[in-house]
Amino acid sequence: MSIKVEGISKFYGSQEALSNIDFEAEKGEIIGFLGPNGAGKSTMMKILTSYIAASSGKAFVSGFDVEENPIDVKRKIGYLPEHNSLYTDMYVKEFLLFIAGMYSVSDKKKRVSEMIKLVGLEVEQDKKIEELSKGYRQRVGLAAAIIHDPEVLILDEPTTGLDPNQLAEIRGLIKRIGKEKTVLLSTHIMQEVEALCTRVLFINKGKIIADKATSDLKKSYTNQDLIEVEFDSVIEESALKKSFQNSSIDKISTNLYRISNSSGKDIRSSIFEWAVKNKVSILSLKEVETNLEDVFKLLTKD
Repeated sequence: MSIKVEGISKFYGSQEALSNIDFEAEKGEIIGFLGPNGAGKSTMMKILTSYIAASSGKAFVSGFDVEENPIDVKRKIGYLPEHNSLYTDMYVKEFLLFIAGMYSVSDKKKRVSEMIKLVGLEVEQDKKIEELSKGYRQRVGLAAAIIHDPEVLILDEPTTGLDPNQLAEIRGLIKRIGKEKTVLLSTHIMQEVEALCTRVLFINKGKIIADKATSDLKKSYTNQDLIEVEFDSVIEESALKKSFQNSSIDKISTNLYRISNSSGKDIRSSIFEWAVKNKVSILSLKEVETNLEDVFKLLTKD
């Protein structure tokens, strides 16, 4: 087991940040660690990386207790924090050689060359880090996190501030790395989770509220049929609510509405009948697949 967490709680004074957290993770899993701001994600990550101690409970990385064996844990773990701190006055290759030396990597030059190629830094390797764009700085941070070939990789918002091309490249890299390692990924980008993660852990107010395979999560936490309908003119929301009393009506844009129905019945024919009766034309009508963003809202709603 790459990660094992047993009854972890964390208090800051009288405030409970984590409450009796339990989960396990195995090699080859890319796990999305999701939750609203302040839910406890970063605290859990800092405990796993031995940066802070838990108030109670136990956590293990590759069999090592994170509190009793912090040096062994740090050898087995690669960590890319949300605010990626780099020595910006150093050159890319120089910085990676420095990090490799800290981890006592054998044949440092060879390993640094491998990392530069893996994360796509060939063109930038002789530049100072301060001269790099946000995307390339993230690549340097990722190279530094995996340079010692860790078994576990913890990534906190790894794609923040990247453009679409950089996003695709970093996601592809994480996916390749995830085939051989355990990856715990914290992000607020739900499309990223759907594209990368095999499993999702939802945390809210310091507690794990869902732990499922990504493919199963949407099915398990939604019992509504979602219909999007666009009319050729503005419709009063109250008129729709009056006619579809067992449904939730959301106005998406001027003439576009989303109707959530939990009755189990297909209401598309009823929408057509309502439109004919009210002499309104329908421009489009389609079923909408529930996505992780919908599940996120459902699970973290007070």
